[in-house]
Amino acid sequence: MFDSLQDRLQSAFTSLRGKGRLSPADIDATVREIRLALLDADVAVPVVRDFVTKVTERANGIEVSKALNPAQQVIKIVNDELVTILGGETRRVRFAKTAPTVIMLAGLQGAGKTTLAGKLGRWLKDNGHSPMLVACDLQRPNAVNQLQVVGEQAGVTVFAPEPGNTGGGPGPGAGNESVGDPVQVATASIAEARRTLHDVVVVDTAGRLGIDTELMKQASDIRDAVDPDEVLFVIDAMTGQDAVQTAQAFADGVDFTGVVLTKLDGDARGGAALSVRQVTGRPIMFASSGEKLTDFDVFHPDRMASRILDMGDVMTLIEQAEKAFDADEAAKAAEKLAGGAFTLTDFLAQLEAIAKMGSMTKMLGMLPGMGQFKDQIAALDDSELDKIKAIILSMTPKERENPKIIDGSRRARIAKGSGRQVSDVNQLVTRFFDASKMMQQMAKGGGVSGMPGMQGLPGMPGKRAGARQKPQQKKKGKRTSGNPAKRAAEAQGKTAAPADGAGAFGFGQDAPADFELPKELRDLL
Repeated sequence: MFDSLQDRLQSAFTSLRGKGRLSPADIDATVREIRLALLDADVAVPVVRDFVTKVTERANGIEVSKALNPAQQVIKIVNDELVTILGGETRRVRFAKTAPTVIMLAGLQGAGKTTLAGKLGRWLKDNGHSPMLVACDLQRPNAVNQLQVVGEQAGVTVFAPEPGNTGGGPGPGAGNESVGDPVQVATASIAEARRTLHDVVVVDTAGRLGIDTELMKQASDIRDAVDPDEVLFVIDAMTGQDAVQTAQAFADGVDFTGVVLTKLDGDARGGAALSVRQVTGRPIMFASSGEKLTDFDVFHPDRMASRILDMGDVMTLIEQAEKAFDADEAAKAAEKLAGGAFTLTDFLAQLEAIAKMGSMTKMLGMLPGMGQFKDQIAALDDSELDKIKAIILSMTPKERENPKIIDGSRRARIAKGSGRQVSDVNQLVTRFFDASKMMQQMAKGGGVSGMPGMQGLPGMPGKRAGARQKPQQKKKGKRTSGNPAKRAAEAQGKTAAPADGAGAFGFGQDAPADFELPKELRDLL
């Protein structure tokens, strides 16, 4: 969503690279570009004005630092201010002292409230709670049925005593006629939750295509009837400038306590995410970034700011990995890798765990400095993993345990069984052997050049993944390569810097000499 803003900010910081000191003209030019970048991203004008003023004041007070160059100092200032307008610290759900905790969802029709209810229910369940979803949207055709389907997918109980508008032909419930009383359903759900020992109640309310008196009256009546602990305003992050007016209207009419951003994976400019919190004063609590029920999590202002500035989101990546990978199984796999006993069966298990983390595009996008490679990342096809799994599943258990026995006739059979070409099977087997050798080298103390503790990782700078390496020979004296590119790399060190002078963190930020990835991520890799 923030690709355009990310590109514009990167362009604004480019001119600062290599400067030992910033002049007032440098600061004015950079701030002007930042202002245009935010306006182009559909950020509300008052928010832009306040943001630019604070950045200018802090930038004019920059002093010479040994740790950071001027460009890095400006980026730090922008990062700090982004975190501020996004809410500062992460806001958690306030659970009631006496169950059940009541969470009411409000918002316009089309914002994704019903799907969001299922995602929130699954998230609560995964965090040790026993949620119950309540169908109080009795107006939109088949809204009750949709919530029941979503609840079943999430493995969460749904309370739906009224069928609502079934969207049928002439007669009761046809068209947009409301069927049943949503206030009574909401009230009854509290007693039902106590009876069935559910500790959280999520109330899904009706929406409208626009703000009107009837919408606000129904929402406020439900709020008064159930006295919710949290009222979450669900907003489509792709709405643009209208999001601010809509959010302000709901703040005045329903007095919501937090915001949930949906459709963060869209291609809109994302100004709503940077405006709603600042304009309404209510924190963004959750974010939804996909269609799957698992594409939902707590909103972290610092992590979102880091993503916008192309500094990655390593902590979210680590948390997703911890959910997907079993610690004991990962430890056993690491031991097999180090001992050369890693098999295609183990490899298949790792692929399935990776699939649980989400798309490769999203995961790679969480790494620092990946903004400069977003076109290549966007071109990745997750279906390739399915093709690899199909090939492995077409092998016999004996072949998976010992790929060396896979001869020509076996490869032809495997190709036919998986619907692939023999060349695809050959490529997989060859790469598996190459990767096994490389992983053994890493386990013995190798690494990925340019990033301590990661030398040799496929896809990172350094030795090409899958390339066969010749044994090193003892040199009698210093020699230079006959390959001009290799000779240039030797002259610069181990690996050439990223193109266009972009450092490990993008925007020309070179990694500090003592840079270390978080221990959790190093362990994961």
